[in-house]
Amino acid sequence: MTLFAPAAVAGRLEIGSEARIILDPVPQYVVPASVSFVAADAQFTPKTVETREEREKLMFRVKLHADADVLKQYSRRVKTGVRGLGVMRTNTATAWPEDLQVKLPQ
Repeated sequence: MTLFAPAAVAGRLEIGSEARIILDPVPQYVVPASVSFVAADAQFTPKTVETREEREKLMFRVKLHADADVLKQYSRRVKTGVRGLGVMRTNTATAWPEDLQVKLPQ
């Protein structure tokens, strides 16, 4: 999954850290994922970046990679291009809230 994060968030992400994916067609499931990429350059930039407020508008592309074992187990249900929500933690010591605990179909 590709998403965009503001500079303040992107700069605090760790490659390999846990993430979650919730797909629009099946919002009752929470899929385990990890941060696999954070762009080195901003994707969206204002014309000039002179002030702190302008720098805060910079957006960086982030990729989340779903757990390979989960993808293999649910390969018949996996569809590329499906929209959803990606959730990342900037502090890996923070526990996932109850509604973001991994939940997969039985």
